[in-house]
Amino acid sequence: MSFPLPLTSHLRDAGPLVYGCMALGGDWGDGPVTEADVAHAHEAVEAALAIGIKLFDHADIYRRGKAETVFGELLKRDAGLRAKVRLQSKCGIRFADDTAPGRYDLSADYIEASVDGILKRLAVEHIDILLLHRPDPLMQPAEIAHAFGRLKAAGKVGHLGVSNMHAGQMRWLQSALREPLVANQLEISLAKLDAIDAGTTFNDPQATTRPGGIAWAGTLEYAQQHGVQLQAWGSLAQGRFNDPSASAAAKAVHEIAEAHRTTVNAVLLAWLLRHPAGIQPVIGSGNAERIRACGDATRIQLSREEWYRLYVATRGQALP
Repeated sequence: MSFPLPLTSHLRDAGPLVYGCMALGGDWGDGPVTEADVAHAHEAVEAALAIGIKLFDHADIYRRGKAETVFGELLKRDAGLRAKVRLQSKCGIRFADDTAPGRYDLSADYIEASVDGILKRLAVEHIDILLLHRPDPLMQPAEIAHAFGRLKAAGKVGHLGVSNMHAGQMRWLQSALREPLVANQLEISLAKLDAIDAGTTFNDPQATTRPGGIAWAGTLEYAQQHGVQLQAWGSLAQGRFNDPSASAAAKAVHEIAEAHRTTVNAVLLAWLLRHPAGIQPVIGSGNAERIRACGDATRIQLSREEWYRLYVATRGQALP
């Protein structure tokens, strides 16, 4: 028997998949958005809409702002598009400049200025969700809470979430907030198992000494307990499993895809969707064909045995 895995209440209408817009907007230079960039973005967004995606994920740094700019151009050209999508963006990463190195900044002034820039580039007055992109070691939860309160009161932001934060950081930030954090976006995929290993192999010396492993202990459990929607960036594993001869894990992915008469991409996403946290995979490809190939992910259900076969094969060693 299988049980449905509902999304958290704040994101229930967003659907099980997210489209990550980092590939849109051309190169990472300072030049303007071109018509070719707009055409590419239109093709990718239409492919995402075609497989039922509603939530579109941005960040103010993607293509140095051009990902948001090109999406804003699509919204200007199609009056009905805004009603079809939910918009999420992130802030808090600053590139190196003349005064300082690359750094994280979750000060109130920077958050509020960043949101104004996001709204301008997207050509909207409101975004549904703001994520804090990286944990700033100098962050002060009360300061962030005041900034979010002002943004919320001004109608600029609907909900607040985080990205790349572990359970302790979420708990610390939530202590100052009146409203619940609604999402946490982490790198999780069949090729990036740290967050899952942290709850599975915590008593394995090899796992606990691996960089990034034990740091995520309790993060998935905290999210499930407190209704924080987990989103998985890097969910397609950068093409690591495309070649079935590359590894035993890749072979297993292909064999399971064949058994379900689906694509490798769909299996990778279905593996995440099978987790009881109801993880939303973020599809970051700019290739319309590859985006459409992800559509089967919500229509297949991996068995426990298939899920564990992929997990153990990718780990490359038996569970402790």
